[in-house]
Amino acid sequence: MSFVRLSAGDVAGFKVLFTLMILYGVSSYFAYSAIHMKFVAPLAADAPLDRFSEARAIEHVRVLAEEIGGRQVGTPGLQQAAEYIKKQLELLKERAGSNIRIEIEETVVNGSFNMMFLGNSLSLTYRNHTNIAMRISSVDSQESDPSVLLNGHFDTPPGSPGAGDCGSCVASLLELARLGIDSGWTPPRPIIFLFNGAEELFMLGSHGFMTTHRWRDTIGAFIDIEASGTGGFDLVCQSGPGSWPSSVYAQSAIYPMANSAAQDVFGAVPGDTDYRMFATDYGDIPGLDIIFLLGGYYYHTSYDTVDRLLPGSMQARGDNLFSLMKAFANSSNLLTAQERKSLRDSTSQPKGGRPIYFDYFARFLVLYSRRQALVYHTIPFAIFLLMPLLLRLPTGSLYTSFNSYCDFLKGLLCHACGITFAILLPISLSILRLLFSGHSMNWFANPVLAFLMFVPCSIVGLLAPTIIWREIPLSQDVMTLALSREELADEARFWGAFGFYNLLTLASLASGLSGGFITFFLSVSMLPSWIFYRLSIKTFGHQSLRSAASYVIPLVPCIMYSVYFGGFLAVFVIEKMGMTGSHPPPYGYFVPDAIVAAVVGLVTGWCLGPCIPVVGKWLAKPRIIQVLLHGSVIAMALSSQFFPYSNDAPKRVVFQHTVQTIDADQVLEVSFDFAVVDSNSLMFVFHHAPDVVKELYGDKELSFDTVPESNTQRWTGILPINALFSRSLKFPTTTAEIMKEYSNFPLLTSQISPSISTKGSRRVNLEFSLGSLKEVWVAVLNITGPLSNWSFADNIVPAPLRIGNGPPSYACRLSGTGHENWTFWLEANTSEPLRIDVAVLDLHLTEQTKKLKGLFPSWMDVTAFTSFLSSYTF
Repeated sequence: MSFVRLSAGDVAGFKVLFTLMILYGVSSYFAYSAIHMKFVAPLAADAPLDRFSEARAIEHVRVLAEEIGGRQVGTPGLQQAAEYIKKQLELLKERAGSNIRIEIEETVVNGSFNMMFLGNSLSLTYRNHTNIAMRISSVDSQESDPSVLLNGHFDTPPGSPGAGDCGSCVASLLELARLGIDSGWTPPRPIIFLFNGAEELFMLGSHGFMTTHRWRDTIGAFIDIEASGTGGFDLVCQSGPGSWPSSVYAQSAIYPMANSAAQDVFGAVPGDTDYRMFATDYGDIPGLDIIFLLGGYYYHTSYDTVDRLLPGSMQARGDNLFSLMKAFANSSNLLTAQERKSLRDSTSQPKGGRPIYFDYFARFLVLYSRRQALVYHTIPFAIFLLMPLLLRLPTGSLYTSFNSYCDFLKGLLCHACGITFAILLPISLSILRLLFSGHSMNWFANPVLAFLMFVPCSIVGLLAPTIIWREIPLSQDVMTLALSREELADEARFWGAFGFYNLLTLASLASGLSGGFITFFLSVSMLPSWIFYRLSIKTFGHQSLRSAASYVIPLVPCIMYSVYFGGFLAVFVIEKMGMTGSHPPPYGYFVPDAIVAAVVGLVTGWCLGPCIPVVGKWLAKPRIIQVLLHGSVIAMALSSQFFPYSNDAPKRVVFQHTVQTIDADQVLEVSFDFAVVDSNSLMFVFHHAPDVVKELYGDKELSFDTVPESNTQRWTGILPINALFSRSLKFPTTTAEIMKEYSNFPLLTSQISPSISTKGSRRVNLEFSLGSLKEVWVAVLNITGPLSNWSFADNIVPAPLRIGNGPPSYACRLSGTGHENWTFWLEANTSEPLRIDVAVLDLHLTEQTKKLKGLFPSWMDVTAFTSFLSSYTF
């Protein structure tokens, strides 16, 4: 009963709290609608031919993902997809007008190069990968005219039908090509559509195009379209070199979805795109990297199906691409490779840095150069530095101004502590919850649960310094300034928060990052709010809720953007937690929950932070703090009733049928190996898959102590993804099925006796046969010993890497179908032997493997393959 006896201050505080809940709830609704493309109406299949139609594009996706299915390198589906794409392009060529020239080329690419991927230095060698390119130009165009390239890939990763990644990309390009022909538009510059067939094997198709194709030097701009999910936000994640591509996007996109902060963090996200081949590694072509980012639950899983595509997403993408394609083609900045080189040689002006840009609810884009940012982002900080002098100008006392500085700095530290507590308190409670929980990631299939658990306690952390502030003495003299302590405290809290955001803005700019627009927008929005607030208290007084409203209302556009961007970030992180890796015990179990808690805390801090200097005094009431803490505790207690996974948010399991061989016809060991890529371990998996356990282990008790561990080296076939695994397990099985399915196995042999060069190096000539394997996706050679040179990658040996606890080694991935054996040579600079560990990944599954895979529950996505391991010494 004591809880309902509220003081007038408590009642006012709860009014403020509930009003803010409504404001942020409405903002969340609009943010959800925007990032899920609810405002875009997809056009039907009978839409006018001069419009992009999502329904027509989805028919292409249906053929690729359902009728053809998996399109992995080494499988028949990949060739079927290539034939389908080429057929569609030929049909378009037949209906083109007489003013249009269409050229279609199917090319087979081969190559060898080194690259850094996920922090590992790898060598990639490939053969017989298929690219299909179509060039649309006016009949008056020349072969050497600068062109615009649009790129998408049609291969898929193991186990996925690839509706989103990247059937949606191929379908968008096919519909875009149709639109370019049927709309009657004559391109002023050639348009090249590239359908590349080997992106999932680390951008091999685009590498082949950039190193061998006759049109590569004509490309003046490119747009790479990708998918890290099944739709939603189609974000510009990378732009450059220079500011021109993002400027074209800002002026042309119908539904602009871009922010420069994405490029700051892109390198931290596991994965990469063809963008690097065009813009950095093998070209300096200006371009955009545009990626579907929502629906990450299904990315690289068997659930990446047509019915998971988010409606409106492909429509928005298609409308944007058609407008961008025309804008690039019409631009006078479109230059060939030779023209760009000549321009660089003739001008001494330094290249401008990446511009700053962000969209507002996909309605418009704000863009300004880094040079302009130096001015814009510095002005608010200059205001912060000058304000104590301006405010105390009537007193004419520098000592009073100095005291104001001191109070502003106290306010700055207070706000910084609030943001820090807003992050640390949810992390602490998430760890505490896991100490009493049977499993982690309860929020994974229920993202709302993460907000219910962590937002209330984050608000408490944000308010904690406000409570402490009441006890901090002010440096300014109340009597001298004829101001109340409450007025001075409001002033110090506001300008302290304002200064804090400006420090972050300048720090971002100084470090070369482009995400400072977030805190810049916050600080700029706070200034008019403060002016309205100061004017309102002259009429209504400090204790009036109208004064608080006069501060919050001008902040609404900023609040809505913070919820829009912050909400997207939180949802994106939650969806990706299912594939960030199984971290080693004992702390790995806590990692995903701690990360999500930190992100939700950070988002809460920047969404509510600008309001705290004024509304904090109403919210920092004991009753409200109790309610918020009780809310978090109740949500965390109820979270145990929510299961982490569902068919809409599957648990990822990697299943490898491992065959260790000696020579071409002898098997040393066969096992079933399992791994997971999130914090809920294999024991969690087997607890919920009893039929699998019974098939593998009978009725015996299963634990990490009773089953042998599958070390990282056994997963070399998926290098470097195997770095995500920890506590993988292996279950020995019989050799019967393998011997029945395969007549011979991969074999590495020396062709002739090793030769000694004049420099004393020992050269070993080798031949590698894939045996009778059926659907080889990739083969990996991991070489340890005194390797000094090899025939791969233009005779350049990459930096060494480590696989698990093994010695430093050099890795080369081989891919591509062919009847010929692989031949290559290695050189050693000492007489010490070279050891070569070979892993070949075959996508063909034995009947025993298929049966075992089918025993897992439907909410588990099982990626299965057969891996052949062998070791040699030369």
